[in-house]
Amino acid sequence: MDFATASSVVLETLTKATSQDQTILKPAEQQLKQWETQPGFYSILVTIFSNHAISLNVRWLAVLYFKNGVDRYWRRTAPNMMIKESPGLVRRRAVTISEIYAIPEEEKNQLRKQLIANFNEPVNQVATQLSVLIAKVARVDCPRAWPELIPTLLEAVKSPEVLLQQRALLTLHHVTKTLATKRLAGDRKIFQELAGNVFSFVYNLWNSHTETFLQLVATSPGNTDQLLLPLERCLLTLKVCRKLAVHGFKAAETMPDVMALLNATYPRIKSLLPLRKDFSTHAQLKEKLEKLIILLTKVLLDMQEYHAVAFVPFIQPTLEFTVSYVFTETGEGLLFERFTVQCLNLVKAIIKCDKYRPAKEISETKEPATIEAYKAKMSFFTCATLTEICTRLILQYFPLTEEDLQAWDADAEDYITDEGGESWKFTQRPCVEVFFMTLFHEFCETLTPCLLQMVQTVQGPVNPDDVRALLQKDAVYNALGLASYELYDVVDFDQWFQNQLLGELQCKHPRYKIIRRRVTWLIGQWIGVKLSVDLRPMMYDALLPLLGTEEDLVVRITAANTLRIAVDDFEFKSEQFLPYLERSFSLLFHLLQQVSECDTKMQVLHVLSFVIERVGPEIRPYVSSLVQYLPMLWEESAEHNMLRCAIITTLIHLVQGVGPLCMNLFPFLLPVIQFSTDVTQPPHVYLMEDGVDLWHMTLQSSTSVTPELLQLFNNMPALLELGSETLRVCFSIVDSYVLLGPGEFLQMYSGMLHALLSDMMTDLRPEGVTHICRVIENMFRVFPVEAPQLFPDILSHCFKAVLDKEELPQLMSMYLVLIARVMLQNNAFFFTFLSSLASKLGQQPGEVLGTLLDIWMERLDCISQPERRKLSALALASLLVSTEKVIVERFCAIVNCCVEILHDCCREDFTDILLMTENDPPPEEEMEMMEEDRRRRQLSIKDPVHSVSLRDFVQAKLHECQQTHGQDGFQTLMDTVDIEIKEQLQRFIK
Repeated sequence: MDFATASSVVLETLTKATSQDQTILKPAEQQLKQWETQPGFYSILVTIFSNHAISLNVRWLAVLYFKNGVDRYWRRTAPNMMIKESPGLVRRRAVTISEIYAIPEEEKNQLRKQLIANFNEPVNQVATQLSVLIAKVARVDCPRAWPELIPTLLEAVKSPEVLLQQRALLTLHHVTKTLATKRLAGDRKIFQELAGNVFSFVYNLWNSHTETFLQLVATSPGNTDQLLLPLERCLLTLKVCRKLAVHGFKAAETMPDVMALLNATYPRIKSLLPLRKDFSTHAQLKEKLEKLIILLTKVLLDMQEYHAVAFVPFIQPTLEFTVSYVFTETGEGLLFERFTVQCLNLVKAIIKCDKYRPAKEISETKEPATIEAYKAKMSFFTCATLTEICTRLILQYFPLTEEDLQAWDADAEDYITDEGGESWKFTQRPCVEVFFMTLFHEFCETLTPCLLQMVQTVQGPVNPDDVRALLQKDAVYNALGLASYELYDVVDFDQWFQNQLLGELQCKHPRYKIIRRRVTWLIGQWIGVKLSVDLRPMMYDALLPLLGTEEDLVVRITAANTLRIAVDDFEFKSEQFLPYLERSFSLLFHLLQQVSECDTKMQVLHVLSFVIERVGPEIRPYVSSLVQYLPMLWEESAEHNMLRCAIITTLIHLVQGVGPLCMNLFPFLLPVIQFSTDVTQPPHVYLMEDGVDLWHMTLQSSTSVTPELLQLFNNMPALLELGSETLRVCFSIVDSYVLLGPGEFLQMYSGMLHALLSDMMTDLRPEGVTHICRVIENMFRVFPVEAPQLFPDILSHCFKAVLDKEELPQLMSMYLVLIARVMLQNNAFFFTFLSSLASKLGQQPGEVLGTLLDIWMERLDCISQPERRKLSALALASLLVSTEKVIVERFCAIVNCCVEILHDCCREDFTDILLMTENDPPPEEEMEMMEEDRRRRQLSIKDPVHSVSLRDFVQAKLHECQQTHGQDGFQTLMDTVDIEIKEQLQRFIK
C-alpha cells in the first residue's frame, strides 16, 4: 500500500474514532492500536495533524496518538510490553523481551524534521499538545540525536511573525521544562551547557517583552485585547528563564544575568500589582497578570530552595518586600490570595532554611554565607517587627471571614473537611497557620509575651451578638492551640481548662458555636501536651454533650475528632473512660447516621474504631446498633471505595473487640471479606489490604470453622499468585485455618496448597520461603503422621537444600526444623522418604543420611531459637537406638549436640525450661488472649518440644541404646565421646 492510500485509510479510521457511536468508535480504536507498532504510521499522523483543512477533532486525535506513541515506542529499545515486578516477598524474575517495537531510526529522522519545519498551528489546544510532543521527543533525543532543535526554536523566537514567534516560545518553554527534569549527571551537564548558551538571550527577550507590555499599558490602557499578546510572551519567556536559572547553573551567584533576574523581580511585581487592580474588570487580562505575578514569586522561591547561598544577598530585600505587602498598609487593595500565600511561603522558607542557621556558637560557623544570612534575618526580625507580624497574623488573617461563616451555615460537612497534605502551599488559611507555627517556633521567646497578652485581652465572657469579638477570641484561641508545644512551660492548661474553657462550653447561644467549636478543638490540641490524666473524666463530661443532636454539626464533628485524640493518647486509661463508653458510643453512632458526606462518615468511623480498639471486650454490650447499620452503609457506599476501606477497618476492630461473638456477624462479615479479597472485582485494589487483615482477624477470633468460612479460601490462590505486599498476611491466614479447622481444611485444600506453595518456594525471596516453612511446620505439628505425606515436593526441596549446604542461616534453620519434625514424629515415613529421595539422586540411603547428619550437626548453630534447637536434639537423640552403621559412626557427634543443647534447655536443677502442662498457671494476659492464642497454647502443650523433657528423653534413648548394643558395645560407643562431654552428660542424666 502506497503512502497516499495508507494516509487516506488512517484518516478515515481517525474520523471514525471521533464518532460518538460506540459501534463505530470501538473498532476504530482497536485498529489504531494495532497500527501503533507499524512503520510509517507516525509519518502519516504528522501529515494529518499538519493539514489545517482537516477537522479539528481528527487533528487533535492524531496529535494525541503521536504523543502516546512517543511514550511507548520512541526509545531505541522500546519493548512490546511492560512487565511490572510485584513488591513484597516475590523474587525478581528474568524477563525476556521477544520483540522490539521501536520506531525505525530512518522514520524518526524524518519525523524530527517535520515537527520543527514550521510553527504555524492556529489552534491553541493543538499547539500546546504539539509542544508537549516535541518536548517528549527532546527528552530522549536532544541534543545528541537532535542538535538542531534549540537553534531552530531560538531562530523562530526572533521571527517578526506573531503566530510563529508565539508557537516557538510555547515549544521552547515545554522543551526547557522537560529537559530540566532529567536528573542523571550527564543530562544535567548537557542542560547546564544549554542554559549557559541561551539564558542571556531569553532573559533579554523577557525584559524586552515586559517593557513592551508596560509601554502599551501606558500609551493604550483602554485597548485591553492588544495587551494580551505581549503579556502572554512575558509569561512564556519568564517560564523558560525560571527553569534555566534554577536548574541550569551550579553556582548561580556567578552568573550576572541570573542575579539581574532576581533583582528585577521586586520592581516588576510592584509595577504589576496596581495593574491587576486597574484591570480587575477584564477577567482574561487580570488572570494573566496574576499568573505573571505568581511566576515572579516562584522564581524567588525556587532560587531560595535550590540556590540558598546565591540567594543570601536577596534575603533582606525579600523580607522587606513581602512583609511590607502582607503586614502593612502597602498591600491594601493590591493583595490577592495566591500572592499572599507565596509571600508567606517565601518568608517561611527563609526562616526554616538550614543553610541560614549558624552553629550554637556563632564563632564556630565556617561558612561566611551562613553568618551573612543569619545577620540579615536577625537584623530584620526585631522584637517590634515580630510583634507586629504576630499581631496582624492573628487579628487580620486568623479570624473567620464572612465567606467562612456562610460556608459553615450552608454546608457544615464540606466546611470542616480537613484540607491536610500540602494545602498550605496553595490555600491561604492553612498557609497562614503553618507560617505562624514556623514563626513562633523560631522566635518563641519574643512572641510568647505577645500571644499571652492577646489571650488576656480576650479572656472572660463575650456578648454573643458581638460577632467581631467572637471572631477575635476564636483567632487568639486558634493561635494558642497551634503554639501548644511551644507554650508547654508557660501556660497552666489544667487551671485554664477548669476556670475558663469549661465555662465557654456552657454558653449555648447559636452564635457562640464559633467559640464552642474552637474550645473543643483547642482541648484536642493540648491533650497530648499538658492535660492531666486526673482531669480526663472532667474532659469527657464536657465533650459528650457537644456530640448531642441538638448541637451544631461542625461542633459535633470537632468534638468527635477531639474524643479520638483523647482515646488515642498515650496516657489514655480505659477504666476512666468506661463510665462514658455507652453514651459516647451511642452519640458517635447517631452522628455517623446523620452525616451524609463520605469524608465525614470516614472520620466518625475512625473515631468509633479507636474507641472499640482501646476498650477491647468492654465494647460488646454496645455494638448491636452499629452491627445493624454497617451492612446498609456498605451497600450505600458501593461507589466510594475509601469509605468501604473505613468500614472494613472498623470491622477489624469490631471483630477484635467482640472476640468469639464475631461468628454471629458472619452473614455480613464473610461477604465483605469475599468481595474485598476477590481479585476479579475492580475495587480489590482499594480493599484487598484491609480485606485480608479482616479475614485474618476473623479466623483468629472464631471458635470453629464453618463451611462458609472454608469456602472463602477459594480466593486465596489468586492472592498468593498476585505476590503483593499482603503475602505475609496471606500465609498467616493459611496458618490460622490450620489451627482453626485442620481436618476439614486440609481435606479440602491440601492438594491446592501443595501445588501453590511448591511453585512459590522457587519464586520467593528467603523471607517468603521462611513464611512457607512456618506454615508447613504448623501442619506437621497438628498432623505429625498425615501432613508430611501431603507435601512431598516441599519436603524434597528442604532435603535437597540442606544437602546442597544452603548458605542462608534462616533458611537452613527452617529446613532442618521440618526435617527434624518428620524424623521425630513420623520416623517410618522419614526413612521411606529418604530411600525414595536417595533413589532419585542415584545414591544409597545410608550415604544420603550420613551427609544429611554431617551437615545438620555442622550447621546446628544456624538454629538460634531454644525451641528449635531442642527439636533438633530430640530428633537426633531418637536415632541413638539405631544399629545402622551410618548412625553408629556418628554416635559421638550426636551425643555432643545433645549435651550442647541440654545446656541451653535446662535450669541449674536440670529441669527443662521449655516444658508446659495444662496445670501451668495461665499467662497474665489470658483475659486479652484471642481464641487463636488459646489454640496455639493447646498445640504447644501437646508438642514434644514442650511436653517431653530433653534430659529424660536422652537418658531413655541412651538406655535403649545400651540394651540394643549390649553393655560392651555401648561402652565402646561411649568411649568415643570426649571425657569432658561425658562428664557433663553424666551430670545431666545421673
